[in-house]
Amino acid sequence: MQWLSKAVKGLVVSLVLCAMSVTAHGQHSKSQINSLAWPQQAIRIIVTFTPGGAPDILARVLAEHWQKNLGVPVLVENRPGYGGNIGADIVAKSNPDGYTLLIGTVGIHAINGALYEKMSFHPINDFTPISFLASTPNVLVVNKRLGVRSLPELIELARTKPNELTFGSSGVGTSLHMSGELLKEMTGIQIRHIPYKGRAQSLPDLISGRISMLFDNLSSSLPLIKAGEIQALAVTSLKRSAAAPEIPTMAEQGLASFEAISWFSLMAPANLPAPLQKKLNSLTRLALNHPDVRSKLLAGGLDPAPGSPQELTKLIQSESNKWGRVVHQSGATLE
Repeated sequence: MQWLSKAVKGLVVSLVLCAMSVTAHGQHSKSQINSLAWPQQAIRIIVTFTPGGAPDILARVLAEHWQKNLGVPVLVENRPGYGGNIGADIVAKSNPDGYTLLIGTVGIHAINGALYEKMSFHPINDFTPISFLASTPNVLVVNKRLGVRSLPELIELARTKPNELTFGSSGVGTSLHMSGELLKEMTGIQIRHIPYKGRAQSLPDLISGRISMLFDNLSSSLPLIKAGEIQALAVTSLKRSAAAPEIPTMAEQGLASFEAISWFSLMAPANLPAPLQKKLNSLTRLALNHPDVRSKLLAGGLDPAPGSPQELTKLIQSESNKWGRVVHQSGATLE
């Protein structure tokens, strides 16, 4: 009977192992099915600035395309404030299920970590990179009554009036704020920073003369520039923008190494399942390579350029190093 006992034990062990294998396979299949079945409910894209700016335009064009092709509502939610940290915090603390996404910015992921002493989330570790989306040069625009028509004229005026001229931005820690800090560092001029929650507040103040100048995304200011309501002095890219080739660069006007690009990415909360990250990346590439989507973004001064999560991770690391140095060297602080 001893052989029978051993046989029974062996059969039990085999059955247990088989059951474990089936369970594991079932769990793996379920995980794959869940990721493949996404989406089954509304998707929310968080924009960390007010409506009308470059990240908002980008989110709405992407949402419109996805909504037509995914069969679920794709909602854009504006959560401005605190240099983008308010909206980013919402996404960082959301479930990693693909239903809450963030339009990431250079400010959130590459500047704020050096500028803010305390943050409620980690700008890199608390997010899953999906894809680079698009970039746009910033543009330096001034109140027309200031009486300057070039960057050298502005610098000369600022030197004769230290701390009298002001420059606005869409918030502390944004690439627009850092563009001003870089200008101060490279020229030695003294101009005061006036932060806003977004372009909806800053541009009217520029037109009325409450502030002297403003760094803005070219895509946001271009309509007012073309309408002649504000004076454009320079774009902050190393090359002129195809959207406004008549505007010279900062480099052309004496600041040879000046470059400050606003870029935007698609981010999800940390620990997003790899199959879902891959699917979101694929959907983003399809959207940004669609002729209608590309034409809308290019017309708005945005240059779409989807890429891999790995490429986005390298960019964020590189930009963090660059802007961390600018924050330290310029002495930029929170107003």
